[in-house]
Amino acid sequence: MPSRKKPIFPIQDNLRQYLIKYGREVKLPFSYKDLRLFTYTVPLKNKIGKETAWEKVSYDLREWEHLRKSLIKVYAILKTEGDMSFADHLDVARIDFCFFGNSQPFRIRIVNKFNDNYDHFYIKQADASRVYGLELEHLLSPNRMTYFTSTDTLIEEHIPGIPGDTFIEEYLDNDNTNRIRLAKEFVKFNERCFIQLLGDMRAYNFVVNIIPDIEDFQYRIRAIDFDQQCYEGRKNLYLPQFLKDNRKLVEMVLQNLDKQSILQYQTEERTMMTFRLVSARYRVKELLDIMEGDAISFPNKIEQLKNELAQHFDTKAFLKAATMGQIVKTQLKQSLRKMLQKITKTNSRFAD
Repeated sequence: MPSRKKPIFPIQDNLRQYLIKYGREVKLPFSYKDLRLFTYTVPLKNKIGKETAWEKVSYDLREWEHLRKSLIKVYAILKTEGDMSFADHLDVARIDFCFFGNSQPFRIRIVNKFNDNYDHFYIKQADASRVYGLELEHLLSPNRMTYFTSTDTLIEEHIPGIPGDTFIEEYLDNDNTNRIRLAKEFVKFNERCFIQLLGDMRAYNFVVNIIPDIEDFQYRIRAIDFDQQCYEGRKNLYLPQFLKDNRKLVEMVLQNLDKQSILQYQTEERTMMTFRLVSARYRVKELLDIMEGDAISFPNKIEQLKNELAQHFDTKAFLKAATMGQIVKTQLKQSLRKMLQKITKTNSRFAD
């Protein structure tokens, strides 16, 4: 099991400068701490009446008016780069607080007053681990991440999809579910998490998108929780296949894919990650150079992880690492080197 309580690692100056450079740092009229000034809460229940980890919060009327305007402005920053010309159409329908988890997020529901359509975004405590995870996901995965920081506050766009635990319970055994295509996607997701060293991908920390396709469906599994980016010491915590919550997905893979197919899909994912790495190589290097000097885990966890990865890959390269950032850099080199060499040779032939 991952650590029950992970500390919040502050954003250091060099990471802050990186965020400013790439347009991730904004000025907000409030902070995460302001949202903690609620007066009372009401437990939220799901559609079958079961209590969830979320509570609806209420504020003093004077606090509420300031927050309401500020949250609409944040939504405009996320969606229209701060264009407030649509603000009159919008209102804050609800604010929910999650007492479970490291970041203790607030979920903001924004509603269009003319048609009742709603959207969500999240406000969390700014954590360096989560920022590194969001950036690596943005640069190396097929998913683009929209988020901003403001001193000690983190704003994240809602990632739509069916929560993994709900999908396993309600959709996995559905006759319409294409288990072969879903198995392929889980193999690729497993590979991405391991290469990026994104940990704790238990079922409720990812979502599943079902995409209609010619005569059938395609699937995309997306991580939604990034605060376990290269924090834990156990190698298997970075492989979703070893997490108990995902057992049914693993069984589905073993029932529907042979060894060669699994190897093929792993190679496909490494190839695509390598192309993304080549395209964003300078930004990735800049991020990893900052990450190398950042204290985002503890010495005992760093020691354990580098030894387990050295044994897994049968190389001493990991043993030189002194920080989690150095381990991530070595992990990317170790996992993508062969693909990078092939791409480089191919590009050289085209250049000739």
